[in-house]
Amino acid sequence: MNAVILAVLVMVALSLARVSVVFALVVGALVGGLVGGLSLEQTLEAFNTGVGGGAQVALAYATLGAFAVAISRSGLPDMLANRLITLLGKKEATVAQQTRVKMLLLTAVLLVAISSQNAIPVHIAFIPVLIPPLLTVMNRLKLDRRAVACALTFGLTAPYMLLPVGFGAIFLNDILLANLNSAGEPLGLEITRGMVPLAMAVPVGGMALGLIVALFWSYRRPREYQAEDIANANVAEGHTPAKPHRLGLVMSGVAIVAALGLQLYSGSMILGGLVGIGLLSMGGIFKWREADDLFTSGMRMMALIGFIMISAAGFAEVMKTTGEIDALVSGAFSLFGDNRGLAALVMLLVGLFITLGIGSSFSTIPIIAAIFVPLAVQFGFSPMATVVLVGTAAALGDAGSPASDSTLGPTSGLNVDRQHDHMWDSVVPTFLHYNIPLVGFGWLAAMMF
Repeated sequence: MNAVILAVLVMVALSLARVSVVFALVVGALVGGLVGGLSLEQTLEAFNTGVGGGAQVALAYATLGAFAVAISRSGLPDMLANRLITLLGKKEATVAQQTRVKMLLLTAVLLVAISSQNAIPVHIAFIPVLIPPLLTVMNRLKLDRRAVACALTFGLTAPYMLLPVGFGAIFLNDILLANLNSAGEPLGLEITRGMVPLAMAVPVGGMALGLIVALFWSYRRPREYQAEDIANANVAEGHTPAKPHRLGLVMSGVAIVAALGLQLYSGSMILGGLVGIGLLSMGGIFKWREADDLFTSGMRMMALIGFIMISAAGFAEVMKTTGEIDALVSGAFSLFGDNRGLAALVMLLVGLFITLGIGSSFSTIPIIAAIFVPLAVQFGFSPMATVVLVGTAAALGDAGSPASDSTLGPTSGLNVDRQHDHMWDSVVPTFLHYNIPLVGFGWLAAMMF
C-alpha cells in the first residue's frame, strides 16, 4: 500500500476512535515515514522541519484569541446577547406572529454566528451566552432546534471560507494560500491572494442553498419540546456578564474596524489583532500590565487547534519527504486516465473522508494540499480549480464532523436541557444540508474554472 494512503488511514482511524488528533497525526506521520522508506531519525527530522511551518498560524491563533478575550472584557458580546434576548422575549408567540418571530430569531442567530468569525472573532464562545436563554422562546414557538443548529453551523463555517478577515484571514491567507503555493512552487503553480475568495464563492453558494432548504423546508414544521428552565440557570451559574461602559464600547468598535481594515490591507491577522488589542488597552478595557494574562487566556482558548495545525504541518512534510506522493499521483492518473470530472469527484470524497476524522478544515489543509496539488496539476486543473478542490475538500470536515467545533458548539448551547441529540440533531442535519451541496458545488466549480 502507498505510504501516504496508509498514513492517512491510520490518522483518520485513530481520530474517529476519539484518540487525540495531535497524537493521531504524530502516529500517522511515523507510520507513513517508516513505510515510505525513511529511517526513524529521518522521519523525525522531516516532522520537526514541517512543525516550524505551523508557527505563523499558531501565533495568529494566539493573537486572535487574545483579541477575542479583550473584546469579551469590554462587555460588547454580553450587551448584544442581552439586547437580542430582551427583544425576542417580549414577543408573544401568537399564531399570527409565529412565522415572523421564528424568522427574526433565526436571522438574529445567523448574523451573530457570522460576526463571530469575522467582525467580532470570538468563534463559538458566544453560544453558551446567547443560546440557552433563548431556549424558552424557541420552546414557546415550537421551533425545531435542528434549524437553529443549521443556522449556527452555517455562520461558523461559511464566513471564513469566503471573507478574508478574522478567522477567514487565517483560513484563506495564512493556511490555504500558503500551503497551495508551498506545494505548487516546484510544479510552477502560483496562486494570488485575490483568487482564493473568488474560487470559494461557488462552494459557499452551495452551503447557502443548503441553509435555505433546512430553514424553509426540512425543519419548518413545529416540534414539541418540554418547557424547562434549566437553560437560564446554567448560564447564570457559569457566566458572569461584563459591565460595559461607553468609552469601552466605542473603543471596541474602533478596534474591530481597525483590526478588520488592517487584515484586509496587509493580509495579516497578527498585525490586525495586535493593533486591535492596543486600541482596546487605550480604551481602558485592560491595562498593559495585564497583557500577559490576556495572551495566556487567548492561547488557552486556541491551544488545541494551534497544536493540531503544527502537527498537521509536520505530517505533511513527512509525506513529501517519503516521495510517495509522486507514486500516488502516477497511480491516480493511470486509474482515471484523462477523466477530470471523475478525478475531481474522488478528490472531494477523499477530502471528506480525511476531514471527518480530524474534524477541522484548518488542520486538514497542509495534508490535503500536499497530496491534491500535484494531482490537480497532473490532471490539468487551473489554479482557480485547484483552490476550489483543496479548499472545499478541507471545509467538508467542519460542516458535518462529529468532532468539529462547528457541530459541537451548537450542541453545547441547544442541549443544556438534554433535548437535543448531538449526532441526530446537529451532525446529521448539517452533513445533509452542507456536505452534500459542498461536494456538488465544489465539483461544479472545479469543472467551471
